[in-house]
Amino acid sequence: MRMQVFAHITGAGSGRSSLVAALLLVCTGVLAGCGASLNSELESGLVTNSLAAEQKAGIGVPPPSISESRSESASVATVAESFTSVATPGNTAYKIGPQDVLEISVFKVPELSRSVQVADRGTINLPLVGEVPAAGKTAREIERDLTAKLGAEYLQSPQVTVYVKEYNSQRVTIEGAVKKPGVYPIRGKTSLLQFVAIAEGLDPAADTSGVVVFRQANGKRSAAKFDIDEIRAGLAEDPAIKQGDIIVVSHSGMKTAWHAFLQGLGVAGKASIFF
Repeated sequence: MRMQVFAHITGAGSGRSSLVAALLLVCTGVLAGCGASLNSELESGLVTNSLAAEQKAGIGVPPPSISESRSESASVATVAESFTSVATPGNTAYKIGPQDVLEISVFKVPELSRSVQVADRGTINLPLVGEVPAAGKTAREIERDLTAKLGAEYLQSPQVTVYVKEYNSQRVTIEGAVKKPGVYPIRGKTSLLQFVAIAEGLDPAADTSGVVVFRQANGKRSAAKFDIDEIRAGLAEDPAIKQGDIIVVSHSGMKTAWHAFLQGLGVAGKASIFF
């Protein structure tokens, strides 16, 4: 099995969502016992207000029927699209966002050269040109914008250079059996294996077949399971990691609880898509 894409994870209001939330809590507890815990973003996205209902009704909810699994096939296919892209170095430039810090220099005009932070509204403010939109643009696009504005009224053939000094707007969380779990900036298109390397590699106790990426796709929380060994061997594609993704590497000693959690998401059988 090279990759599994799970059905989207719904919110509160159904017996199945209660089971999913409960199983997630079990997995989160196991991870904590191994020295790691899921990020609060993951908990807020997957563990919803259904917790109160679970305390009253318990978690003995039967798994979804085959007909329920079939009814989700269309949504699974939609979710699958968000995990199929492969990270190719250099094919996607970093998009600047709020709180990023840019270093701007104008050749032979030191008065205009400075470090600026992108405001919450997505703009930067510079002498002469004033407020300039920056969010959602690449450094090269901002260079062109500033060159055009300065050249139109103030300088003859200005040479403007812009680069990202601090990456603050886009983050990815990696948890579990890695040597240095944490929240890391994402600097353009980066793959799953690259983020494992950024976290200084896998812990010796890692379950390499139980690496799961949680993602917000089409307004719903979704997840996909990957086998690191198969990716390294070239038997499976190395997926691109996106802003806001949460990577969870399970420990080999928690396989039973982890697979129970994945079953609760609809992995087994008909709710899964294989690549």
